[in-house]
Amino acid sequence: MRKTALLPVLILVLQPCFAQHSDSTFLTENTFSRSLFPKNKFVLKPHYYPITLIATGLALSGNHPESVKNEIVEERNEHLYNFRTHVDDYLQFSPIAIAYGLDAFGVKSKTDIQNRTVILIKGELCVGLVTQVLKRTTHVQRPDFSNYHSFPSGHTAQAFAAATFLSEEYGHRFKWIPYVSYGIATSVGFLRMANNKHYISDVLVGAGIGILSMKVSYWTHQYKWNKKRNSNFLRNRM
Repeated sequence: MRKTALLPVLILVLQPCFAQHSDSTFLTENTFSRSLFPKNKFVLKPHYYPITLIATGLALSGNHPESVKNEIVEERNEHLYNFRTHVDDYLQFSPIAIAYGLDAFGVKSKTDIQNRTVILIKGELCVGLVTQVLKRTTHVQRPDFSNYHSFPSGHTAQAFAAATFLSEEYGHRFKWIPYVSYGIATSVGFLRMANNKHYISDVLVGAGIGILSMKVSYWTHQYKWNKKRNSNFLRNRM
C-alpha cells in the first residue's frame, strides 16, 4: 500500500472532526436574560465522530506485518527516515492559547472565564487519566522502539481536546474556527506519525478520546462558578 493511497484514507477518517459544532445554548449578552447558565444537553449525533475515530483506530490496530498501521510506518521510514521535529510538543496546546488570546482581546466567548476554565481543567484531567491508564495497560511499543507507551497518542488526544474547547467557545461566532482548531489538531496527529512516535491507530483513538473528553466536560458542567456575580449582573440589567 503506497502513501498516496493512505493519505486520503486518513483525511477521510479525520474529516468529520471539522463538522464539530456546539449543541449548547450560547451565553451571550443577547441571551443572558433568558438563560443565566447554558444547559449542555447530551445529543448523540455529535458524538458519532469521536466514537467513529476510536472504532476506526481499534480496527487498524492489528499487528500483522501487512496491516495498515505497519504499512504507514514502512512508508514513513522509507521517505522520512531522518525527519524529526518538536513542533507538535507546542502545537498541541495552541487552540487553548488562541481561545484565551481572543478573550484577552475582548472577543466574547460562549462561557465566562471562570466556568470556561473549570470546564477546561475537567476535560484535561479526563484526557490525561484515560490516556495514561490505556498506555500502561495496553503496553504497546512505539514504532521507533523507544518505549511501550504508544497507545493511544497523548499529544493527539491533547490537541483534539484543545481543538474541541476552542470550537465550543468560539465556533458560534466564527465559522472558520472549527476548521482552524481541528486542522491544528490533525497536524499534530500527522507529526506524531512523521516523528515515528505513533501508529495511525494510536492517533485515531487519541483524537476520539480528546474530543469525547472535552465534550463530556461541557455536557456535565453545572455552571455554578461565578453564579452570584452573574445573578447580580442580570438584576442590574432589568
